[in-house]
Amino acid sequence: MALHTSSSAASEHQPHHPHTLSTLDFQGASSAAAANAMRTELNRLIAQIQDPEERKLFQNEMGGFFILFNRWLSDRSKGTEINWRKVNLPPNDQIVPYDSIPKVESSPHLNKLAVLKLNGGLGTTMGCVGPKSAIEVRDGMTFLDLSVRQIEYLNKAKNVNVPFILMNSFNTDEETKRIVQKYVTHNIEILTFNQSRYPRIKKDSLLPAPRNPDGDIADWYPPGHGDLFDSLYNSGLLDQLIADGKEYVFVSNVDNLGATVDESILNHMVETDAEFLMEVTDKTRADIKGGTLIDYEGSIRLLEIAQVPSEHVEDFKSIKKFKIFNTNNLWVNLKAIKRVVEDKELSLEVIVNNKTTESGEKVIQLETAVGAGIKHFHNAHGVNVPRSRFLPVKSTSDLFLVTSDLYALNHGELSLNPKRMFNTVPLVKLGDHFKKVNNFLARFNTPPHILELDHLTVTGDVSFGSDVVLKGTVIIVANAGSHIDIPSGSILENKVVSGNLHILDH
Repeated sequence: MALHTSSSAASEHQPHHPHTLSTLDFQGASSAAAANAMRTELNRLIAQIQDPEERKLFQNEMGGFFILFNRWLSDRSKGTEINWRKVNLPPNDQIVPYDSIPKVESSPHLNKLAVLKLNGGLGTTMGCVGPKSAIEVRDGMTFLDLSVRQIEYLNKAKNVNVPFILMNSFNTDEETKRIVQKYVTHNIEILTFNQSRYPRIKKDSLLPAPRNPDGDIADWYPPGHGDLFDSLYNSGLLDQLIADGKEYVFVSNVDNLGATVDESILNHMVETDAEFLMEVTDKTRADIKGGTLIDYEGSIRLLEIAQVPSEHVEDFKSIKKFKIFNTNNLWVNLKAIKRVVEDKELSLEVIVNNKTTESGEKVIQLETAVGAGIKHFHNAHGVNVPRSRFLPVKSTSDLFLVTSDLYALNHGELSLNPKRMFNTVPLVKLGDHFKKVNNFLARFNTPPHILELDHLTVTGDVSFGSDVVLKGTVIIVANAGSHIDIPSGSILENKVVSGNLHILDH
């Protein structure tokens, strides 16, 4: 197994545009004073690094940040907010129905594929420490375990060598590299690289939060997965993949358990000569904040909710107008990535993420989305895929579904149990008592049987025994100070269970 890290690879590979802060043209920025002050502070940070090679890498990284900062200043001063009148639904030929794609059992292009998981996130929202990919999700296996098992099986079954790549952040890199050592004897090549580390910006002064390059980790942030293109190039890994005969990369979020290699989509990409495919799926009321594809001034673009003028947010959330959303399952041509980076064509929309530090200070994170790159690639379009290809685990409510009998596990892939009468999954809302993974696990002796469940809401101090069956609509509410134990073997069908344990038909 080969392990490649950003530092070692980057030292062997000259970055594509080592940004020299002293020569960058910031005069065009409408807020020249802010740009000048930022440049001075970044140069001060760079000067603190003694090692010449390390300083060069850090300077390049800060140069990338400075370009993003200047673009944000320029956008802000020009008021380049999206013009809602120019937002149109994409033409039919820009969104290809999955059912119209010829299905193949095996693609002759599989050996030209690499699989990349976005692995920069922590499991903090689910009460876990460390990379989110290390959370156990099914049968004692983590997100990483399931992904590795899928690719390992694919390589063995099809006699190919599809490498498995992880884009880590500085938050997840060290722990992830320690975890992947356990796969050293597996039939899989694992490669890693790091996305950039950018300084948070103080909202009041528009100056960088860190005072030195190795200071408080909370002063830095990974700038969103739109950083993939530059970081993959700068790490040297892009050139390595191309040299190894790889032509395509399938990118997805590490927590999307539905994002498996689909050889029919790969074939479609090759046959249509598309440099970029985005898997979209039909929107439900649970997906109203998801980014969508639009036609803007005659070209296809990704529109995120953060870019929508406040007076049009409700329009954006409309299921009637915007029927699809981005799953962040992306298929991209590797040589095309090399071209757009080297030609400096990338201009991804800046997403402003406002944060408050533990000390109460307001800071800004400037981020970009990888899907926004769609506008820079030839023959790019969306593929409207089944909902089964979008199975994210963002919360313990999602974890409740994937650990249940609703799904079967086969070679690391989850598939909807054929005994489920409907293709839709139940709507599940678990309250704060279930929010953290450890608390969630402690409240179920075994996962309930939910093949016939439509809707479940649980709030308050509730625990479940073994082999509980839930059907139809079930609402369980433990009032403050009350505790509800659902006995082992209980069958709840269209029931409301209240704080006094009285069960009512409804």
